[in-house]
Amino acid sequence: MKRTNAYFSSLKERLTLLARLFWTFCCIGPSTFGGGYAMLPIIEREVVSKKKWVNEEEIGELISLAGSAPGGVGVNAAAMIGHRQAGIAGAVSAVLGVTCPTFLIVILISVGAVFFRDQPKVEAALKGMHGAVIALIAVAAYRMTKHAVFDATTTITALATVSVMLFTGVHPLYLIALSLLCGMAVIPIKKRLGFQANTEKKAAPNSRPELEYYI
Repeated sequence: MKRTNAYFSSLKERLTLLARLFWTFCCIGPSTFGGGYAMLPIIEREVVSKKKWVNEEEIGELISLAGSAPGGVGVNAAAMIGHRQAGIAGAVSAVLGVTCPTFLIVILISVGAVFFRDQPKVEAALKGMHGAVIALIAVAAYRMTKHAVFDATTTITALATVSVMLFTGVHPLYLIALSLLCGMAVIPIKKRLGFQANTEKKAAPNSRPELEYYI
C-alpha cells in the first residue's frame, strides 16, 4: 500500500510539473511576434525570476545553445528547459505549450487579414508592434552579451561576428562554425602561453548552486 501511494504521489507530482511546463510556455507563446529572440526576455523572466527552474548563469548557456541549434530559438529554448525539468515528456509539454498559441494566432490573423487588410487602424497597430519587437530583441541581445562576453577573446569574437554580419552576406551558419573552431584553437594556445583560459563567466559568490538535471 505504501509503495502504491508513493507511486501515485510521484505520478501526480510529475503530471503537475508537466502541466506547469505546458501552461508556462503557453503563456509565453503569444510573445513570439517578431521571432523567437523577442520571446527570450519573457522566457528568462518566467523560468529564472518566477519559477526558479534555471539560474542566471545557466539561462545564458541555454540561450546560446538554442540559438546555435537548427530551428526556432524560442522552441529550442522551451525544449531544453522542459527536458531539464522533466525529461523527454517535459520537452514535449514545453514545445506544445509554446507552439499551440502561435498556431492559433496565425490562423486568426490569416482569417482576419482577409477582412481587415486595408484598415488604417490595423496597419497602425502592426507598426506599433514593430517598435516593441525591436525593444524585446535588444533586451535579449543585452542578456546574451552579459553572459557570453566576459574577456578579451569573447569581446573580439563578438565584435568581429557582428561586423561580418552587418557588412557582408556571409551565412550565420559559417560564422557559428568558424567561431567554434576559433574557440577550440584559442584555448590551448592561451594555456601554452600561461594565460588563464576561461570557458564561461565566473559565477558570483552568492549565486545559487547548479540545479540538477531530471533524468
